[in-house]
Amino acid sequence: MNRGAITNYIDVAQIVLYVFWIFFAGLIVYLRREDKREGYPLESDRSGRVTVRGFPPMPAPKTFLLADGSTVLAPRIEHDTRPILAKPIGEHLGAPLKPTGNPMLDAVGPAAYAERATHPDYTSDGLPMIAPLRMVSEFSISAKDPDPRGMEVYGADLELAGTVSDLWIDRAEPQIRYLEVNIGTRHVLLPINFAKIDGRYRIVKVKSIQSSQFATVPTLDNPDQITRREEDQILAYYASGHLYGYPGRCEPFI
Repeated sequence: MNRGAITNYIDVAQIVLYVFWIFFAGLIVYLRREDKREGYPLESDRSGRVTVRGFPPMPAPKTFLLADGSTVLAPRIEHDTRPILAKPIGEHLGAPLKPTGNPMLDAVGPAAYAERATHPDYTSDGLPMIAPLRMVSEFSISAKDPDPRGMEVYGADLELAGTVSDLWIDRAEPQIRYLEVNIGTRHVLLPINFAKIDGRYRIVKVKSIQSSQFATVPTLDNPDQITRREEDQILAYYASGHLYGYPGRCEPFI
């Protein structure tokens, strides 16, 4: 027999290859179990009594220690108790849902958001990660960049929605996260990702929603602080505007 051979049909290299295959298969199963710590079990539209776990099964609950000293258990067997403000457009299982009220606030489709924690994200030193510039003295706008404060904000209908009154800064990743817009009756936040700042004409353009729809942007419980859940609500509102901002956006191009 040749060097490394165990029998006429098996050698060390072959055994090593089989061991690798077994290890890799076990790694895939482990990773698939771990990614089921969030979002599982799935709920079936066939019946409220049917749960979908798939293969491999969900892992046993594990306690995770967070940076603030609190703990969280995952997976958590808890159900979203919010009513689904939409109805299927067909009788077949899995039919798309059509919102029954204001589609930008019904938390369905692109307007959906998770019920995250009702406290802000914090930095390592315990400060709210996102804060208005008026409360963050260590930050300022570079002289090389246009200062959005005072700029007029226009919606997708090219009508005036309001004026930028302040900027909200991310302390952890120094950058602008939101523009605070004074719409006359109140102040709302505009995510910087949905704003196009024109420094030459000193205006801010928003493509996703109309000027009148700024009036129903989700508000903050604390005008100087934004929670994780409020972030998701606001982002979902503007994101849904790309589909629901105009009735025609829901229709096919042809």
